[in-house]
Amino acid sequence: MIKQILIYKIIRRDLAYFISMSLLSVIFLSCEKVIDLPLENAGSVIVIEGGITDQLENQIVKVSKTISFNQSNTFSGVKGAKVIVTSSQGQIINFPAASDGIYRSSRVRGAPGTTYKLEVTVDGKVYVATSVMPGTVRPDSITFKTLSIFGNSRVYPAIYYKDPGMIQNQYRYIIRLNSVFTADQVTEDRFSDGNATSDLITFEGDGVKKGDKVEIEMQSIDRNVFKYYYAISQIGGNAGPPVAPSNPDSNIDNGALGIFSAYSRTNLTVTLK
Repeated sequence: MIKQILIYKIIRRDLAYFISMSLLSVIFLSCEKVIDLPLENAGSVIVIEGGITDQLENQIVKVSKTISFNQSNTFSGVKGAKVIVTSSQGQIINFPAASDGIYRSSRVRGAPGTTYKLEVTVDGKVYVATSVMPGTVRPDSITFKTLSIFGNSRVYPAIYYKDPGMIQNQYRYIIRLNSVFTADQVTEDRFSDGNATSDLITFEGDGVKKGDKVEIEMQSIDRNVFKYYYAISQIGGNAGPPVAPSNPDSNIDNGALGIFSAYSRTNLTVTLK
């Protein structure tokens, strides 16, 4: 399930918990009648997630709606949306519907340095986002490092690369362990601009074991996309205590949730011997 819906439901859950605990306090203190305060559902909101990569492939944009507090976490895909991406070089990419809420282009490749504009029309309302594709930064090598956490040793992958100097760079890592999604992490070059550096990818669980296959997708992303995923990581408590849940700032206008990202990427696979 997409993260925006999870965040939306966290907010509703926390609100319900706050109201419930407040009412219990009233009951225990006054010993008077119970007040039944219904929790109403907010109206649904359009959620858009998609991107353009520097790989020759079918590009994907997902269009859905948030679900109410009492519904199960299912993808509520929106039918009949019109999805178009245009580039600053004049390229027009159409995204016909592949299934409910899934819109897929023909095989196309994005170009670093190009600005891409997404337009999604739903029921006559147009949602627009733009993203600039950064240049590709390829890792030099991948190693494994051992960390001792509360007396337990765990092994995690570390990615080494040379950061391009004199420009602001942001990176996103998507990790799959034995083909199972494991981590989504972002970082920036605030303290490593132009230097040879490494990023350690940590995640919940027991780390990497001998024989485990680690798949790493390294993305170069623009600043707005970085801030969006960084906000999500803070809500989840990565690298510190979690912050109060809220919807991260989207680069999509007109009240939509989600993110549109033009990014370059490198995929690597390594097995711990």
